[in-house]
Amino acid sequence: MSIPDPQTYSFRQILVDGIISPWQFLGLSISFVPGTILRLIRSGSYLTLLSPSRFQDSWFGDFWATVGPEVRKNAGAKVVPLLDGRTRDGKIYDEVVGPAVSGTVIEVGPGSGLWVSVFSDRTTALSDLTKDEKDTGLRKRSPDARVTKVYGVEPNPDMHERLHQRVRDAGLEDIYEVVPVGIEELSSSGRVEKGSVDCIVSILCLCSIPDPEKNIKELYTYLKPGGRWYVYEHVKTQPWQGWFINLYQVLLNVFWPRCIGGCQLRRDTGKTLREAGPWSHVDFAPFKQETWYNVCPHSVGVFTK
Repeated sequence: MSIPDPQTYSFRQILVDGIISPWQFLGLSISFVPGTILRLIRSGSYLTLLSPSRFQDSWFGDFWATVGPEVRKNAGAKVVPLLDGRTRDGKIYDEVVGPAVSGTVIEVGPGSGLWVSVFSDRTTALSDLTKDEKDTGLRKRSPDARVTKVYGVEPNPDMHERLHQRVRDAGLEDIYEVVPVGIEELSSSGRVEKGSVDCIVSILCLCSIPDPEKNIKELYTYLKPGGRWYVYEHVKTQPWQGWFINLYQVLLNVFWPRCIGGCQLRRDTGKTLREAGPWSHVDFAPFKQETWYNVCPHSVGVFTK
């Protein structure tokens, strides 16, 4: 893929959206630190204050409670078509071009539950729908797509209260089960049997899981033969984006994980997923509508076991 002509973008667009915007996001996160400290002092959670990892989880929970809904709003128009089977080769289609999420599902890192509603048969937020779907009140997806069970694997206890609330709001108490452990503890939890899962859904979470090579291989073992892994993740920049954007992402990544809950910008998630085990089909590509100067580029698609 070649770099689009820089002249098609204004210098101001590149400067603001590509260069300045990530630092503004980091600054917004840092602005939550005093409030988190004050909240923990007031609640007597002194052990959390003294533990860097626990404090980071608590800080990120406060930050994400405010920022997450906006991220969800912006990403919804990309994620919902993916889960409804309307994405292929990094493009969104009006018609169904593949199977939708169905059956028994593992949602990896649901956090505060921003995506819980997509597993409901009820219509999701209007911002996620096309004009035609808004008019009809329906989502376009495979007629046999019905989710029967969801295991939300979320180890951060600071997310659980909001996650449970969104499960209740979506009317999914009988379907959605919060599993309060990390991927590495999922087997010992006894909640999910290996080889029993129809679909895995990971939305903007594989960037922050520990030991991604090991844990992605572990998740692979839970899929049935023919099971599908739906992925929408930000990934490391690509050579076609140019040396400056690649180097700039390296610089950002010095600070990003420390301020955004351990999130890593430089993970080659597509490569790690491909190497997790044998796949019968892979459809995973950069999202076509993003600009070449995006230092947080996204890839989208489905891996079929």
